[in-house]
Amino acid sequence: MEVSRQIYWNIGHGVVIPMYILAIAAIGSMVWGFWQRLPIWRQGKALDRCNRYDERIKRMLSEVFSQAKIYRVTDGGIFHSVFFWSFLILFAGTMLVMVQADFFTPLLQINILSGEFYKAFSLVLDGAGILAFVMLAGLFIRRFVIQPKGLEIVKDDYIVLQLLFAILITGFLVEGVRMAATELQQNPALARYSPGGLLAAQLFASLTPGSLLVTHKIFWWLHFVLVLGFICAIPYTKLRHILTTSANAFFAPFEPKGSIATINMEDDTVEQFGAAAIADLTWKDLFDADACTSCKRCQDRCPAFVTDKPLSPMKIVKQIGELAEGNPTGNLIETVSQDALWSCTTCRACQDICPANIEHVNKILEMRRNLTLMEGAFPGDEVKTAVNNIEVNGNPFGLAYAARGDWADGLNISLMAENCEVDILYFVGCYASFDKRNEAIARNFITICSAAGIKVGILGKEEKCCGEPVRKLGNEYLYQMTAAENIEVIKAYGVKKIVATCPHCFNTLARDYKDLGLDVPVEHYSTYINTLLNTNRLSLTPEPFSFTYHDSCYLGRYMDIIDQPRAILSRAGGIITEMDKSGYDSFCCSAGGGRIIAEEKLGSKISEVRVKMATDTGAPLLVSNCPFCLTMFEDGIKTGGAEGQLQVRDLAEIVAERITA
Repeated sequence: MEVSRQIYWNIGHGVVIPMYILAIAAIGSMVWGFWQRLPIWRQGKALDRCNRYDERIKRMLSEVFSQAKIYRVTDGGIFHSVFFWSFLILFAGTMLVMVQADFFTPLLQINILSGEFYKAFSLVLDGAGILAFVMLAGLFIRRFVIQPKGLEIVKDDYIVLQLLFAILITGFLVEGVRMAATELQQNPALARYSPGGLLAAQLFASLTPGSLLVTHKIFWWLHFVLVLGFICAIPYTKLRHILTTSANAFFAPFEPKGSIATINMEDDTVEQFGAAAIADLTWKDLFDADACTSCKRCQDRCPAFVTDKPLSPMKIVKQIGELAEGNPTGNLIETVSQDALWSCTTCRACQDICPANIEHVNKILEMRRNLTLMEGAFPGDEVKTAVNNIEVNGNPFGLAYAARGDWADGLNISLMAENCEVDILYFVGCYASFDKRNEAIARNFITICSAAGIKVGILGKEEKCCGEPVRKLGNEYLYQMTAAENIEVIKAYGVKKIVATCPHCFNTLARDYKDLGLDVPVEHYSTYINTLLNTNRLSLTPEPFSFTYHDSCYLGRYMDIIDQPRAILSRAGGIITEMDKSGYDSFCCSAGGGRIIAEEKLGSKISEVRVKMATDTGAPLLVSNCPFCLTMFEDGIKTGGAEGQLQVRDLAEIVAERITA
């Protein structure tokens, strides 16, 4: 007996034309639904996200079919990924059946669905169907039984899950009735290659042949109608993310992570800075709301949300979408709230984990720009004071700019104004210049460079704040003013390379200053020291110590510098015990986004939460590579009651102590 099956069994080929008409109508309904959403997205400002077309296509296909961003975490990700792959196999199998029945058989008289291939085909499709059902059940249990904290349940969730369950179940019922009438009677051995269908077939084994025919037609049409309903529902329910999330992989930026649009502050025709209404955002900001799957991963990883502050990245994206659809002229900032906007540390944990390529941080920064530049708003009076100090004295402390290089007295270092023939310019930053604890870090870095024979120069009183804190708070004007002065001085000395110990200075000079005309290589001291070690310009004598390591947000997630600091500490003799959240999943210290100059008045202290993660490792030492992080952790140890349990030290201190004489 031929190993195959009759396609359109009991239905007849007469159904083909109406089936295609209905399918085309359903697809047309889906297209029309998305067409109706175009005006919503077009309310936003223009933004070119179609350049480098071939690269965007490759990235989209890679992300969609690999599901790498989906299964990165275990919280529901693996269920979704496996369900996607299983459903994709079922779709591909359906397409193959269609091609066989409607093209190969009538036009070429070829049957590829036969023999051993048909056995494999049946087994794979049934396995995919069973796996899809199990994964969908897992997603159902997670959402409706376990109900993780913060996971919103809306009407769409019920509609989507019921529709998917119904499609899978009716698919097996159609197969089961067919097998009960055919394979169970004629070829029981073949039935074993359709385990899901075989199980369903047992339900109908006792029916009469006539009842089987009627039952099969009922289930076949019901299954077909459900599939049509699924297609039609895509643009009107959360199912739209099937296409919008995939498209967002195409529309994602190619610019370096954390890039911010630089405003032309000298354009007198500009009357509005930042975003106060939907029309002030870009079309991509509005499209993001449709791409959002409400998986809450961004929310779970947001340090502000975790510490009970009124900020949920997911909620902000949803609020933007609701406003764009229902009240596009409404007040965007009032909808989101100032407290939510000022709570952001710009750590990018939300964007890093987002499987939909949503750009949360820049939306917040655009609204902050409106608050600062248009309304003169600040998170608090202490921020207003610090901003004024930066404007007048070039640092947030209000200390005399002439004292900026005093920390370097007695060190083997050159002031650029006196001798600019150096190997590197060390951009010190405000904290290492004026904060006593962080001055020690700067001095240790110079010790390391001296041991490696590196000639170091500093700008001294000519250096000003890099402008990063005020820019992240929305004050683009002051940022550009301080940046322009720094760039002018750096260019005048013909600097060949800049090294910074502050990740915030590093990011700003390496990335943001390029928009303002600085084209000098900039490196963070962690990678610089690692290179010195790897090229044997610096040698360490290892001394064993146990530690845990904090990945600064602006070094790890922003600049992908994860392994190099660990490699240095290992060569210094360190034995690491990683915190629960490390690497790209690291938890913020709370100082980013300009929060270093703002008091933390809402919720609990982020630094205390991070210190608790460090103490939970049992390691006596927490190593950081950022002056902001060091400052926040020392404060968190004191206020969090961890004194005597944990000590914080900088990477440079560890290395300087172990330099081979």
